[in-house]
Amino acid sequence: MLITSALAAAGPSLDPISDLEQLTAYPFMVNALQAGTIVAVMAGVVGWFMVLRRQTFAGHTLSLMAFPGATAALLIGLSAAAGYFVFSGLAALIIGTAAGARRRRNLGQESAITGAVQAFGLACGFLFLSLYQGVLANYESLLFGSFLGITRGQVLALALVAAVTLGLLAIVGRPLLFASVDEDVAQARGVPTRVLGIGFLLLLGLAVAETAQITGALLVFALLVAPAATAQIITPRIGLGLVLSVVLGVLITWAGLALAYFYDYPVGFYVTTVAFVVYVVARLARTLAERPTLLRGRVRRAEASA
Repeated sequence: MLITSALAAAGPSLDPISDLEQLTAYPFMVNALQAGTIVAVMAGVVGWFMVLRRQTFAGHTLSLMAFPGATAALLIGLSAAAGYFVFSGLAALIIGTAAGARRRRNLGQESAITGAVQAFGLACGFLFLSLYQGVLANYESLLFGSFLGITRGQVLALALVAAVTLGLLAIVGRPLLFASVDEDVAQARGVPTRVLGIGFLLLLGLAVAETAQITGALLVFALLVAPAATAQIITPRIGLGLVLSVVLGVLITWAGLALAYFYDYPVGFYVTTVAFVVYVVARLARTLAERPTLLRGRVRRAEASA
């Protein structure tokens, strides 16, 4: 902490090579960069499908499950990470099973169930927190993230979870894409859309539980939504969109970690801010690019009506 405070006073230099050398000079920052890269790659891919399937509310709810999960795990003497995965997985199962009770996916029903799960999960989190008799150290890191204290073992564990998640997503990617674009036609072709929906929510729960260990429970949403949403604004092409989502996620994570390193504020704040700025810039650029086309369309309609 003294190291980061000293560097915060100095800030970054005008020499990017020197700044990069500083970022990689300490093992804890190397671990943070590696863990952040792993999380960004997985969140970029999973988040792209989440945005396409219009399940951002479900992703937000699963991210909030990190709070009751961590407090419950600490209450019974387990690591907070274990609580992340258990509660996110259970919430994903509940939302996926209840929302998929009908043959066809109902977005309204899914949103209602997701909201109920979110409220119940937060209530459980506050209950577990009140029952916990010890001192909950660094609770701000639980909510807003921290790059301090990431060990080599945690990096390897994150890499394993990411590999499993991306491997499973690669297996079901084509039918999942088909079901996400046109569920009715996919069902007619024999695609098990309900099973795919539940399976994807479980993968989303894994992604959320992993990302929360870097950005915190409240800001996990930034890496899952912003890069994917920005990529889909820039291009409708599937392959290019997935690659762009991953690249944006990695760059946003590196920028957030670098700013947190030099200025000694929560990494989640910087990651979220950078992600938001990138999204706004892409949205404005898209609007400006489409404006001439819209104006020409209005002129043609006016001439036709005249």
